[in-house]
Amino acid sequence: MLETILIVDDTPANLGVLVETLGAAGYQLMVAEDGEEALAQTEQTQPDLILLDVMMPGIDGFETCRRLKSRPGTRDIPVLFMTALSETSDKVKAFAAGGVDYITKPIEHEEAIARVQTHLALRALRRELEEQLALKERFMRIAGHDLRNPLCLILMAGELAKRQPGTPGEVTKYLDNIGESAAQMRRIIDTFLEI
Repeated sequence: MLETILIVDDTPANLGVLVETLGAAGYQLMVAEDGEEALAQTEQTQPDLILLDVMMPGIDGFETCRRLKSRPGTRDIPVLFMTALSETSDKVKAFAAGGVDYITKPIEHEEAIARVQTHLALRALRRELEEQLALKERFMRIAGHDLRNPLCLILMAGELAKRQPGTPGEVTKYLDNIGESAAQMRRIIDTFLEI
């Protein structure tokens, strides 16, 4: 599946260079010329990564990023800022707004591709981790509910069977073994769930 990158920049020359560079690298591209357009586009289609200019007409890149990070559908999309601003305070402001990286202009093609690849790889790893955690959580629910309930029934049935009048001693011994094994299984499940 092709990864999609949204490029947000109000300078056509910058857009052209990035579209050419990233398009040649095999990415599917979306383009917006200001923050409002970027917000509107991401309501329809969520890209895998956003390259966002800081200084734009209307809302600037910092505010655009804050708005993207406040919406559930776009909160987890990595935002890389692009700007000629190179003061430490500007970089700090970019990270505070929710950006994950900062590329200074003029943009070096190799650097831009390396940063894009790195953040797309990190996003893919994060998604994989989230899927594994969801699978683990599902398994824990199954273990916690679907395994414990039958064990409780086994324990209860064993106790009831032992209390039946005329139960032979040999059968009681077997029921005790079943009860001990079921109790041990329940302790293992409880320990596993605690871990």
